[in-house]
Amino acid sequence: MAENTEPIHFVAVDDDRMILDAITSILEAAGHRVTPFSDSRDAMDKLVGLAPDCIISDLMMPDVDGFQLCKFVRGHDELKDAVFIVLTAKSYEFDVNRAYEFGAHGFIRKPIVAATFLERVNRILRDDIELSFWGVRGTLPVSGRNTLKYGGNTNCVTLQFPRDQIFVFDGGTGIKTFGDRLLSNGRRNIRGRIFISHPHWDHINAIPFFAPLYRQGNEFQILGANQGDISIREIISAQMDGVYFPITLKEFAARVYFRDLEEEEFEVDGIRVKTKLLSHPGQCLGFRIEYNGRAVCYVTDNEMFLENSDGYNPHYEQKLADFVRGADALITDCTYTDAEYATKVTWGHSCISKVVELADRGEVKTLYLYHHDPDQNDDAIDEKLAIAQKLLKERGSDTVCVAPKERDTFFI
Repeated sequence: MAENTEPIHFVAVDDDRMILDAITSILEAAGHRVTPFSDSRDAMDKLVGLAPDCIISDLMMPDVDGFQLCKFVRGHDELKDAVFIVLTAKSYEFDVNRAYEFGAHGFIRKPIVAATFLERVNRILRDDIELSFWGVRGTLPVSGRNTLKYGGNTNCVTLQFPRDQIFVFDGGTGIKTFGDRLLSNGRRNIRGRIFISHPHWDHINAIPFFAPLYRQGNEFQILGANQGDISIREIISAQMDGVYFPITLKEFAARVYFRDLEEEEFEVDGIRVKTKLLSHPGQCLGFRIEYNGRAVCYVTDNEMFLENSDGYNPHYEQKLADFVRGADALITDCTYTDAEYATKVTWGHSCISKVVELADRGEVKTLYLYHHDPDQNDDAIDEKLAIAQKLLKERGSDTVCVAPKERDTFFI
């Protein structure tokens, strides 16, 4: 989604004149109009008449605090479309949750950093989903000059939402880069969910290297398909057993919880999560994330058999097409070309023609090619992209196809 280009009317409320002047200066320099108030009672009395597009308010203010101001805004029909952003030095989890309970759209912590403040405000106003790729290969990581374009890390994709919710999909080697990025950006009190599609090595082998797990104050829930007689907690714990790795789960400083998943639906912080069992050895789940009228589907590792093969299951493929139907983004396993797949049947991965068929049949807006074979260099991935785009064109499909690279970010 594009950045805001039209001028916006902001009301800024803070009893600290230095903060108020900083907010006003940054927003006005970006071409917006700002009405500042150092008196929150005065702001409350005039808000309805001002009809602002966005209110940025401190929490700790005399007479009328930020929670009361937010409640006032949310209680007036004349202000129902106004975006309310909390700006405060308070970083307690209770206050973050309380702000959202009162109807705030975003929470920004002081001190203000001029370089990122406007970006953060724009992000809340756009209300978009930030989709980032940290590892796009499957099976095992690869390195060398032939992998510089797309990168060599294994499975890891993230979704970040305006309220700072973080969804991580799979813990391949790419998750280390993502964790390092979070800490380098000074993120504290991080709350996230790590969804594990299945426990094959390329999907879990870098979880022990995810640095935010070792920082006190952070909180993560690890969710994934159990394997019948072993839970997701036991799976993650086993790979960190002292025989294989010198650090155990007990040394995580963050609060870490586990949840076993089946094919089901549930809600996380107002975000709808749907899971689907996939065609792959063992229990493997695909995920559909729905947020404010948009949907992102993460479907890897998954084998769709060709129609002339014994494993072809039209009922399953129809259910899968329904699962991804209308998605804004489909991130899916396209490990092989059709020629390569001829010798890889029952390996649990799909070929390009079947992936294109799924995206078109499901009326997906954008198809992201993912989980590339370690023997494929950058040129081979370019070729898969060209084949997919050609096949979509031949079908007369409206689906756009891209091959994301490591650290690529898209806004949905």
